[in-house]
Amino acid sequence: AADKINLIPQDFFAELCEQIIQHLNHKIPGVNTAELCQRIQTSGIEIDIGDLAKIANIISFLFSTAARNNLSTEVLVATLGNAVSALPKHAVQVIRHVWNEQGKSISVSEDARNMATVGQFVDIEWKLGVAMSSDTCRSLKYPYVTVTLKVAEPSGQITGRSFEMTIPQFKNFFKQFKEMAAVLETV
Repeated sequence: AADKINLIPQDFFAELCEQIIQHLNHKIPGVNTAELCQRIQTSGIEIDIGDLAKIANIISFLFSTAARNNLSTEVLVATLGNAVSALPKHAVQVIRHVWNEQGKSISVSEDARNMATVGQFVDIEWKLGVAMSSDTCRSLKYPYVTVTLKVAEPSGQITGRSFEMTIPQFKNFFKQFKEMAAVLETV
């Protein structure tokens, strides 16, 4: 991972680290690695979304472990220096700065430690489409709804899950949401 971290410019790496801290503090639902990866690639650096996600997981683990063990900035940097000699200097400097500025704010309550590992809803997008024809059928005129749910995984990665529904399936989906809303009104 150190060679991949070396590819990321210092400002983007700092943004990644700050987003991870915000996620660990429950201020944002997750780290949008897809958006960050696209911006890094637009700046001319070749990096894979999978590699960036792995780096985000490593840094998240680093910060959460440091918070759980109540490490000072000096101890964290010294530990990094001893354990990961291949870590680029700019990365260590960013980690030092971000941890020094924001690391102590990470909440590590027992509730947070024991929280179930389920994703958190971020956004929903939908579109209505009509399949006009296919190679086997000239005239379909088949309406469908495409739904994309954006979910922040427990690791902090924001992922999109898309699915299509027929109109009857969508009506059932909508009915179930209305039932949930009615139950929530009683709470």
